[in-house]
Amino acid sequence: MRFNHNILFYSIIILLLFSCSQQKEKHTNSLIHESSPYLLQHSHNPVNWFPWDAKYLEKAKEENKLVLLSIGYSSCHWCHVMEEETFEDEEVAKFMNENFINIKIDREEHPDVDKTYMTAVQIMTGNGGWPLNCVILPNGKPVWGGTYFEKDEWLENLKNIQLFYTNNPEKTDDFAEQLANDMRSLQVVDKNNSETNFSKETLDKNMNLWFKKFDTINFGLIGSNQFPRPNNYQFLLRYAYQNNDTKLLNFVTKTLDKMALGGLHDHLEGGFARYTVDNKWHIPHFEKMLYDNAQLLSLYSIAYQITKKPLYKEIVYKTIEFIEKEFHTNGLYYSSLNADSFNKNNELEEGTYYTWTNGELISLITQNKKLFDSYYGINEIEKVEGKSALVKRIPDSEFAKANKIPVQELKNLVMNWNKQLLVARLKRQKPSLDTKILTSWNALLLQGYVDAFKVFGDAKFKEKAIQNGLALKNEAIDKTGNVLRTIGKGNKKIDGYLEDYALLINAYISLYQITLNEDWLNISNTLAKVSFDNFFDTEQELFKYSTKKNSGLIANNFEIEDIVIPSSNSVMSKNLLFLGHYFDNKEHIELSKNMLHNMETKIEKYPHAYSNWLDNYLNFTAPYYETVICGKDAVVKTKELFQTKYIPNMLVSGSTQKSELTLLLNRYNADKTLIYVCVNKACKLPTEDIDRAVQLMKN
Repeated sequence: MRFNHNILFYSIIILLLFSCSQQKEKHTNSLIHESSPYLLQHSHNPVNWFPWDAKYLEKAKEENKLVLLSIGYSSCHWCHVMEEETFEDEEVAKFMNENFINIKIDREEHPDVDKTYMTAVQIMTGNGGWPLNCVILPNGKPVWGGTYFEKDEWLENLKNIQLFYTNNPEKTDDFAEQLANDMRSLQVVDKNNSETNFSKETLDKNMNLWFKKFDTINFGLIGSNQFPRPNNYQFLLRYAYQNNDTKLLNFVTKTLDKMALGGLHDHLEGGFARYTVDNKWHIPHFEKMLYDNAQLLSLYSIAYQITKKPLYKEIVYKTIEFIEKEFHTNGLYYSSLNADSFNKNNELEEGTYYTWTNGELISLITQNKKLFDSYYGINEIEKVEGKSALVKRIPDSEFAKANKIPVQELKNLVMNWNKQLLVARLKRQKPSLDTKILTSWNALLLQGYVDAFKVFGDAKFKEKAIQNGLALKNEAIDKTGNVLRTIGKGNKKIDGYLEDYALLINAYISLYQITLNEDWLNISNTLAKVSFDNFFDTEQELFKYSTKKNSGLIANNFEIEDIVIPSSNSVMSKNLLFLGHYFDNKEHIELSKNMLHNMETKIEKYPHAYSNWLDNYLNFTAPYYETVICGKDAVVKTKELFQTKYIPNMLVSGSTQKSELTLLLNRYNADKTLIYVCVNKACKLPTEDIDRAVQLMKN
């Protein structure tokens, strides 16, 4: 009887599981064959989604339908909301399937498509964001768009645009043509016909305009929210340092303190969120992106070298620990952690993994609860859906002094608090991981490891950098030197964009500097040559974002603004300067100057949007040192040189043996390790002493 009861019980369970499985797979669309986690999330929507491919534009043409593009990414909160509320709705799906060719796009796989139609939506509405939704003609020209829509609003808009297109095809075509022309006009960078004269006076004038954007109360930039903007602050650190501007340096370090202490930083597991939804650095939008955390390694490493603040070293090590734990896979790194995770009711909710109810805190923090509340701002900081994020408002030294307790005693308390909270957090369901492996984001991390090694000299960082460099070499670059956008087993093979080439070249140049392995430099040079073949526009003297064989887009972006990630053209401008020095290529150096010169009129209007261009500007307005180290101890002395002092206007080259590289030719000495400090190939007398070499490089 008992045996039969168990058989019946398990049979019911199996039937229920089968029923649930069948229910989940009631609909399956073409996205089921994709590798992107974001696309797979939509593979069982009743909407008949297709992936991005020019053949589906042809399908729309054949069926005389409009094309609906919906663009997002795995860790996007509102993308998930719109899917659940709208794209899983049978009524909505029926209308979309009957009247549109529906294409779902992972913006991280196809940033060229995202950039193109983000521009269109911003022109039409004045706003942008994700999910990004755009209706286009089969020729790729946009006619309508927006971001997040609730179900009824979405359906009403689609009905209106479809009806208008049916009744007014010529007016629709005319509107689309005008909008496409407006988009193309934004891509034009006018030639600067004035004489090239990069001067400190011009730079200072640009900076005075930028200073007006500073939030002198909360730090960061004026606005309703705060982004970490690593490239912005890295440039500002350099500018402050090279100009002995203590006021600016104080502003930047205060901003970095806010980022490290506030809600942007995860105080339990490390890593930084994408931005805060307020302007005080308190409440994060909880998704964690590889590109932010990679760049913040570079930023905080350099900030530590300049200021020697222990907090910045702690941030670097803690962020690396987070990256290795959450993103690492065989020398390569995944893309992001979702903002959403499942709560106790098995519902997706933003930040539920990271935030705390009052009841949870009362049960977990049984000692010094009042002090804990003050330390993490539990009663002072705004709540997230009634829950508390952990936010430090002042450094430990100030908090200890204000509460009249020794700093070490406070640190012990914090360590115990965090341990208790972490044990509880790890019992929750973690946010999902986007397992895409992107070349450009891995290149940013490679750069971050190199910068961390330069400052701290930790052999583990160099080892990680080399592992990542080799993995990228083996997985991201084919035999002809072409670079892939997405890499790794199971990932869809997509051709690389300029961003992937530029950031990889830059990272490999940096990897050469800490290893003195010329293979990395030669790979960089080869990738630069391929970049000219695939992307360079001789008329604009800029590199297009997509390859020349790209199809389906009405405009090929020239990415020039340094926003979340440095623009691919600003990175290429710097790469050409570096490679020009290494390989004695005057044309590269001249093009680097011309690219920068043509950008000056844009920079002078919005300098904060062109920080990486301005960083290159500094290379042309102060002495730029070619520092050559040759001899058996060259690698050791190179490491020592990097750790001795922050010298941003320095190009390092070296070898432990004879080399044919222009800067190293005839400089190897078997008995000595000599350091040459040169400017435009004019070198001062060599020295064996690092301190003497540093003295020869005066800012």
